[in-house]
Order: sequence, then structure tokens, then C-alpha cells
Amino acid sequence: MLILLAFIIVFHITSAALLFISTIDNAWWVGDNFSTDVWRMCSRNTSTCVAITDQFGEYQSIQAVQAAMILSTIFCCVAFLVFILQLFRLKQGERFVLTSIIQLLSCLCVMIAASVYTDRHEELHKSSEYSIDVTEGQYGYSFVLAWIAFAFTLISGVMYLVLRKRK
Repeated sequence: MLILLAFIIVFHITSAALLFISTIDNAWWVGDNFSTDVWRMCSRNTSTCVAITDQFGEYQSIQAVQAAMILSTIFCCVAFLVFILQLFRLKQGERFVLTSIIQLLSCLCVMIAASVYTDRHEELHKSSEYSIDVTEGQYGYSFVLAWIAFAFTLISGVMYLVLRKRK
């Protein structure tokens, strides 16, 4: 049981780390001379970064992605704290339902963020406010990490749902 518990804790911390990296790092959309995420666009040639503000086209979509990723990260951290509390407070044989619900909310938020970005990426990168052309690029590793975090949070949410506290 101790090994299972250690695995679940490591899996949850890994999910949180993936969410933090994908939310913060500047690699959702990358090209030869630029990288961009939901916060800023950086040019590798001039080493300058431009914050994405309401001057950019499709800013509402970017705000939706920002909000969903932040909520997902917060829910994942709260779920871990609730899990630790429930670990000591639940009676034997009870399930970690509250932890599961919060983790599944985190899963839902990261899915929404990645889905919105996937759907709107063409319009997001056509804005004339970018100092360079960012239409020719590809998804970066932060975007991929967001989808991996979706899978990890879904799996851990289901694990918490079926997990019972045992001796």
C-alpha cells in the first residue's frame, strides 16, 4: 500500500509540474526565429519579447487559454492538498471523492485551454501586432506538455475515484 501511495503522490506532483511548465514556458507555438505562448511572443534574432495584450487579434481566445491553464494549475495543487488532508482524516474504506472531483476539474480546465488554442491557433497568429511573421510555425513542447498534463490529470482523477483508504 505504501508503494501505491508513493506512486500516486509522484504521479500527482508530476501532473502539477507539467501544468506549471506548460503554463509558464514560452513554447506553445515555435518557429525558426520566434517562440510564442499565451503570455508573450519572443524573437530569437533580436532577443526581444512582446507581451500579448488586448491590441492583438483574438485576445479573448488567449485570455480564455490563460484563465483555463491557471485554473487547472490551481485545481491540481488544491487537489494535492485535499488528498494529503483526506489521507489523515478519512476513515478506513472511504474513497477520495473530493480529491477526485477537484483533479477532474483540473483535467477539464487543461482540456479546455488546449482545445481552444488548437482551434484558434491560426487566427491567433495572424495578428498584425506581431513584429515578425508567426504564421509559419508549429506546436511547441509546452503545448504538447499541456495535452500530456490533461492525460495525467485524467488518470489521477480516476485513480483517486477508485482508491480506498486501506490499512
